Amino acid sequence: MDLDAIQVIKSPIITEKVSGLTEHANVYAFKVDMRANKVQIRSAVEKLWPGVKVVSVRTQVRKGKPRRMKHTWSAQPDWKRAMVRLAEGQKIEA
Repeated sequence: MDLDAIQVIKSPIITEKVSGLTEHANVYAFKVDMRANKVQIRSAVEKLWPGVKVVSVRTQVRKGKPRRMKHTWSAQPDWKRAMVRLAEGQKIEA
């Protein structure tokens, strides 16, 4: 299944923990498509931000949290997070 770079990376994740990783380890986090693998994520980042070299990609499937809706319980959808480490001295400008 071929996914376009814009389909692979849905949005950046901007939290306090990720900001610390970006400063100290040059790691960026993205919410990605559940069907995307590490190779597709790497090529999507390098295509969307030309001149950026990806060193490693780590992925996690995050389970949706249970939520109460009136009298029943349902769950938020599962989603996938990718932690992308860039080469030394490179960064992604937003």
